[in-house]
Amino acid sequence: MKRLAFLTAALSTAVLAPIPAAAAPAALPPQCSGSAPIRCSFNVAPGNYDITADLGSTSKAANTSMTVEARRQVLNAVSTASGQLVRTTATVNVRNPEGQPTGQGGTGTPGLQITFSGSAPAINSLTVTPAQAPLVVYLAGDSTVCDQPVAPYTGWGQSLPARVRQGAVVANYGDSGESSGSFLSSRALFPTMKPLIKSKDLVLIQFGHNDKKTSANAFRDNLTRLVNGVKERGGIPVLVTPPVRRQFSGNRLNGTALHINSAGVDLPAVIRALGRSANVPVIDLTAKSKALVESLGPSASQALYLTREAGDNTH
Repeated sequence: MKRLAFLTAALSTAVLAPIPAAAAPAALPPQCSGSAPIRCSFNVAPGNYDITADLGSTSKAANTSMTVEARRQVLNAVSTASGQLVRTTATVNVRNPEGQPTGQGGTGTPGLQITFSGSAPAINSLTVTPAQAPLVVYLAGDSTVCDQPVAPYTGWGQSLPARVRQGAVVANYGDSGESSGSFLSSRALFPTMKPLIKSKDLVLIQFGHNDKKTSANAFRDNLTRLVNGVKERGGIPVLVTPPVRRQFSGNRLNGTALHINSAGVDLPAVIRALGRSANVPVIDLTAKSKALVESLGPSASQALYLTREAGDNTH
């Protein structure tokens, strides 16, 4: 489990280091245009790449964040004073389609697209080079995980890259509407992801939201096939229970919110049991999100979901 421990140690903001302002040119890199936001495009093949950017300006204060591809947050906003430059490094995954693997929401633009936003974005230099054997964290999941194409929808996998430092990279194969079974059978999903997994890569597996009618045996068998497929490639599977929906009965979440499906199957319980029997780590998002949502109650918990924006109590 050393690789899992490495990921835990790696969960941090991107590496940031001050650099002498005089060492950087003032002009935008040739691959970039615009001012707010600044958009940059690199003609690279699918794969993993290291980005090094000098944030800030020699002549003005700046506030700069970085996203890549399909709205993947790589760096939260960094404020710099006039004349201050901060170097940031991050490793990113490029694939086609750039967002959801089945092409939902569009296939995006070939190559690597980088967007610098914030209240006053500024960059002084930018380089992109192939990453050398990074730790890859693959994500297998549904719409609560995936790279959502349109704001304000955002999967948790879309925000995870901002918490991973250089040398570790997130490859998000989450896809809207997928169940444990459909992820296995869709050619664009597990059959495409599995051959890419290398020895010691991590694969986080979260299903349940769309297994509304799946029997306990089928759910367990599907997850077992995913776990075994990861192990066949030498990867390390990690099971993740699904975050709760915001559906209350009084001040407590009801069975539907807790992913007890129409067949009466407690899906998170099946995941926990499989983790124990297969000796696979389990991240219990169901328990953690239940505690948070119930502590806020029916009213305040709306702020965690798109309840007010879209009447959505799942995302």
